[in-house]
Amino acid sequence: MFSYEVTSLRVRYADTDQMGYVYYGNYARFYEIGRVESLRSIGVSYKELEASGVMMPVYEMKTRYHQPARYDDLLTVKVIIPQLPGARILFQYEIVNQEGVLLNTGETTLVFQRADTGRLCTMPAAWLNKLKPFF
Repeated sequence: MFSYEVTSLRVRYADTDQMGYVYYGNYARFYEIGRVESLRSIGVSYKELEASGVMMPVYEMKTRYHQPARYDDLLTVKVIIPQLPGARILFQYEIVNQEGVLLNTGETTLVFQRADTGRLCTMPAAWLNKLKPFF
C-alpha cells in the first residue's frame, strides 16, 4: 500500500461559500492536489505521462462529508493507493484539519487511456516500477 500526506493546504476565502464552509465542489480539487503531489513524491509526473501519449481521466469519484472545513483551516490530505494498478488506479483520501478532526473521506478511480485512440491501456511500466516497492 502506498500512502502520502500533503500538509499545510490553507483554505482560502475563495474556497468557501456564504457560510464560511468549503464549497463541496472544492473537495475534488483537494483530491487532485493530493493525487498529483503523492505521485510527484515518487518521481511520477502527469506532464511526462501526457507527453508519452497516455492520459488519466477520472472515471469515478465518491466523497463523504463528515464535518465542514472552514475558512483559514489548515488541511492535510492523506492519499492512499491500496493496490497496484492495471488499466485503473484507485486513490483513497482522508482530509483532516489542523486539530486532526476528520472532515472528509473519498476516493477516485482514474483510467489509463491512449491519447491517440482513446482506448484503455495499462499503467506505463516505468510508473508501475516506481509503485511496486510499496506493495
